[in-house]
Amino acid sequence: MAGDEISGGVVLRRALRRQRGRVVAGIALLCTHQATEALVPVAIGVIIDRAVATGDVRALLLSLAGLAVLFTVLAFAYRTGARLSYAAVEQEAHNVRVEIAESALDPRGRRSGMRDGELLSVTASDAELSALVVRVAGFCAAALTALVVAAVALLVVDVPLGLGVLIGVPLLVVALQRMAPLLTRRSASQQEALAATTALAVDLVSGLRVLRGIGAQEHAARRYAGASRHALKVTLRAATTKGLHLGLTTTVNGLFLAAVAGVAGWLALEGRLTIGELVAVVGLAQFIAEPVQTLGYGVQVFAMARASAGRVARVLGAAPLTRPGTAGQPAPSPSRLALDTVGYAGLDGVCLRVGAGEVLGVLAYDPGEAEALVALLSGRVPREDYRGTLYVDGVPAEELHIDALRSTVLVEQHDVALFEGTLRANLAAGASIDETALRAAVRAAAAEDVLAAHPHGVDRLLTERGANLSGGQRQRIGLARALVADPPVLVLHNPTTAVDAVTELMVAEGLASARGAEARGTVLITNSPALLRITHRVAVIDHGRVIAEGSHEQLLASDARYREEVLR
Repeated sequence: MAGDEISGGVVLRRALRRQRGRVVAGIALLCTHQATEALVPVAIGVIIDRAVATGDVRALLLSLAGLAVLFTVLAFAYRTGARLSYAAVEQEAHNVRVEIAESALDPRGRRSGMRDGELLSVTASDAELSALVVRVAGFCAAALTALVVAAVALLVVDVPLGLGVLIGVPLLVVALQRMAPLLTRRSASQQEALAATTALAVDLVSGLRVLRGIGAQEHAARRYAGASRHALKVTLRAATTKGLHLGLTTTVNGLFLAAVAGVAGWLALEGRLTIGELVAVVGLAQFIAEPVQTLGYGVQVFAMARASAGRVARVLGAAPLTRPGTAGQPAPSPSRLALDTVGYAGLDGVCLRVGAGEVLGVLAYDPGEAEALVALLSGRVPREDYRGTLYVDGVPAEELHIDALRSTVLVEQHDVALFEGTLRANLAAGASIDETALRAAVRAAAAEDVLAAHPHGVDRLLTERGANLSGGQRQRIGLARALVADPPVLVLHNPTTAVDAVTELMVAEGLASARGAEARGTVLITNSPALLRITHRVAVIDHGRVIAEGSHEQLLASDARYREEVLR
């Protein structure tokens, strides 16, 4: 869905529409339950007047049998209706979680503006809370049914009394509803604060090794404690509002019950009500407390659902970051990758060309310009955000379908992302890979020691983000995964920053061998002399422009700054 097509209200209405079968059946059964429960005090009053007061044993037995049937229907309706209601909530929460995952994994990217931890919070918490609208619909409809049945019964007993209930209850519900906007705002603030704290926790855990390395763990702990205190403050504020709403609901409900019971008692003293009718009226008045309380609780739950639905809509309605074209896989060309006067971020009029069979080295004196080039080549930059043209096999990148672009150009980021599972699963990345090709890629990435260091070898289990590997091991496994994929164009960004010099030389030799095919193009964005040495040509970028090109040896001999940057 586009960003202008989805809102919190749309999320809630869609939930009811998608679960309409369970919702309708659940509402029917829950309404039946509440209707029969409202009839219980009426039935007891009738039994008192027509069986107990008259001493009619036969009428008493028939009445008790009818009461048993009433309780049987009551129990069955609630059990089945509640089961359908909970099933609808869980199914809808599952549907929303799947949609959020699909949105987060969209290869085009999404402009939600949320960090990973916030997305996690929306998936884990807001998806469930927004789905509660399904349950709200069920128990609020049941509560209204109970109130209608009780009011009709009271009208039969005494018209003024029944009218008082019919008028009084809606006024109570409207009055309680006045707090709904405040409840929504407080619930939204609570969910946002919890999401921000979760996001910060995810960031701190993922960067824990770095924080320890620079001695910043205490500062990070204080920062998290501050965020947690804010979340606690916001949560307590929301809980206070909910408690106030619940207290008002209980108080008003009790006063209303006392008023109805008092009027009924006065009518009995006046002889206008029989003992059975008095019992029925008092029972109904006491019963009314439950549906009124339910409606008050429904206001709270709906406020939470609406706040969470707004956050879900922010994710699902986020516009795509990029809008790829529809062209299929381009035919291989002599120029596998080309940038024609491209400007983006720090880049300004960059012209680069990677020919078939060529390994191009790129040295950017400013690391930010290297990052900008990586983002551009990975297809993460919207077309409207950069100038010039990026060509893939002679076709403008924006004209290619996302699958065609990604299957032609593979960018292996500096920050390698590994997943929980086996080494084999990480290397294959879901594809069916020949064992010989897998072993060759591992050997080219100088990662054989990673397999040899564990008795299970390639079937070794990795923890989340590959945390049970060192930084250098993660880099080499990520490089091996890229070599297993064997893309027509491979872009590597600083692939050896975490390995020692000897291993770096082995990686360079392995890359030269693995990417030596005539049809392949390779871009090495690095300042490593070992890697630049295996390139056919090096392009030097300074202040956003290509200021020099030539072989590594030529640039070492003729460019003092290049020599200083590479050999320091």
